[in-house]
Amino acid sequence: MKPTTPRPVFLNLLQIRLPLGGVLSIMHRVSGVFLVLAIPVLIYFLQLLNGGGESFAQAQALLQTLSGKLVLTLITWILIQHSMSGIRHLLMDLDFSYDKHVARTTARVAFACSSILIVVTGILIWL
Repeated sequence: MKPTTPRPVFLNLLQIRLPLGGVLSIMHRVSGVFLVLAIPVLIYFLQLLNGGGESFAQAQALLQTLSGKLVLTLITWILIQHSMSGIRHLLMDLDFSYDKHVARTTARVAFACSSILIVVTGILIWL
């Protein structure tokens, strides 16, 4: 039995143009992986914060350094992006955005909300 269309011989992944919803879905999966990888860092900071006065002061000193602020900003950025795209996926599970126009709009709204929240929290972290 012959296939009706020939299979692609060479597939260049850099030339594929995904719709905005597809990009958001991939970012949701990647941010989920990064959140899982951030668990040991968050547990370490939680242990420092619950360890008493000296440990709390050590955690504050770590979070005031450049690398501490970068790590906190990165984890916050990943958490916000994952949350906004997760809310969109929950709306899709409720049959809200299966129309192509609505799906594109919700993807744009998710990117816009996450961008605004990332900027606001980034400003608060770096003050």
